Amino acid sequence: MNIIVKPYGTDRCCCRPDTSWEREDKDLFVPDFISGYSWTPALFARISKAGKCIGRKFASRYYDAVGYGILLYADDMLDGSPEGFACASCMDHTSVLPFPMYDKVTLESGQNVFSVAADGKEIYSTCEGSTGMIEDALTAASLMISLRIGDLAAIELAPMAGLARRETSGQALGSGTEIYGTFCDNELFRFKIIM
Repeated sequence: MNIIVKPYGTDRCCCRPDTSWEREDKDLFVPDFISGYSWTPALFARISKAGKCIGRKFASRYYDAVGYGILLYADDMLDGSPEGFACASCMDHTSVLPFPMYDKVTLESGQNVFSVAADGKEIYSTCEGSTGMIEDALTAASLMISLRIGDLAAIELAPMAGLARRETSGQALGSGTEIYGTFCDNELFRFKIIM
């Protein structure tokens, strides 16, 4: 299974390994050599039909469900090099793309809100995700990558931003940062990043 990612602000696509997929709300215990994580919100879709070089007008036939999640990047590996970005994208449990997913119609009204909070404070909110964004991404990705049933295609919705850093002053040792996400007033994920 591939996790195909369209990074924010680019028309390129890349893949994350399925070992980076976190869908069970398990706390993330950070390795000692990582000092923090950056993040970006993502709209994603589950591929329901295999394909290659998909035309835009047919892209809606290739996915059956949508959802929102977040992608995490290990700060220490983001050194500006292509290898650094690849390494930061491959860490285990850094693609928080929760199941169950939603029907495509939840994106049509433009009124269902996706929200992310860190330690109880909202850090991101949007209702701008659309099937058009997904279909554009599938069309672009399928030029380079064969889509397989069960793959996930994620579109980053904002630039990377800092999320959790190793022990800040006043933070209890081992308490971590609690991350919480909702869509349509339903909880999507809740976990801690424990440094």
